[in-house]
Amino acid sequence: MPGTQLRGLLATIFLALLCAFSVASIAFGQESQANGDDPGTSEAVQRGAYVLRAAGCYGCHTDEKGGGAPLAGGRALKTPFGTFYSPNITPHPEHGIGAWSDAEFHDALRHGVTPAGDPYYPAFPYTSYTGMTDADIRDLKAYLFAQDPVETVNKPHELDFPYSMRFTLGIWKTLYFEAGAFEPDPAREAAWNRGAYLVRHLSHCGECHSPRGSLGAVDPDRELAGNPLGPDGGKVPNLTPAEGALAGWSESDIVWAIRDGLTPEGDYLSDSMGEVIEHGTSHLTADDLSAIAIYLKSLPPLSGP
Repeated sequence: MPGTQLRGLLATIFLALLCAFSVASIAFGQESQANGDDPGTSEAVQRGAYVLRAAGCYGCHTDEKGGGAPLAGGRALKTPFGTFYSPNITPHPEHGIGAWSDAEFHDALRHGVTPAGDPYYPAFPYTSYTGMTDADIRDLKAYLFAQDPVETVNKPHELDFPYSMRFTLGIWKTLYFEAGAFEPDPAREAAWNRGAYLVRHLSHCGECHSPRGSLGAVDPDRELAGNPLGPDGGKVPNLTPAEGALAGWSESDIVWAIRDGLTPEGDYLSDSMGEVIEHGTSHLTADDLSAIAIYLKSLPPLSGP
């Protein structure tokens, strides 16, 4: 059977299996419980729902395996430094972010600091989110604040010494972090710049797909070259157009993979990437999927896992 027909058949089967999730997915994207004049239909909330999908917030901040409520946190992330637990980002005033101001929400994403001014651990990918536009940050907050508050208490991280000493994060940020919104490259086309924004910042692909140093910082010279020690100890593949990576993939192959979860060989992307696809990239527009593919194919090939 030709590859195109095989992928078409597999895609049909795959989409049929996802039908059971469609009602829940639609309901998730249409929630609107904030006070006021039906904020669920407001443009900011609708845009924010899309930003949340592109940013991967649902998968990280929902403990699906433990039966947690959407966005109420508690998802465990095992790393070489210990186990991090994602926080509650529903608008609960005590256990969530309901008491946060616009400025505090902005500073969390742009500068990686809590409302109290303490630095976040980079398990929260503010090192990528710092490039988000002010408009996307505002819209994301509008969406989150339109959801039901959930009274789920945040779990403390379980980190090894000395990583449990939060004051050391100030030194880490001085060494490895520089805040600043994404600046488009005027020499590049709009689609390339959109793809760069999605891959490098909003969808933060490099946080998982790049190797890290001994102190957990992404190696800037090997961005997207794959990571042998990814989330929960799994190996994360190389996304550059190198041999053994995306060299033989076309732009349409990349779109198929991140939209439907199917590789050119007919394999199904599962585990953590399957979650990214189910809750995130499968909901992106055709233009955004194409932009991601254009950007990835433009990168210099780097050797990696």
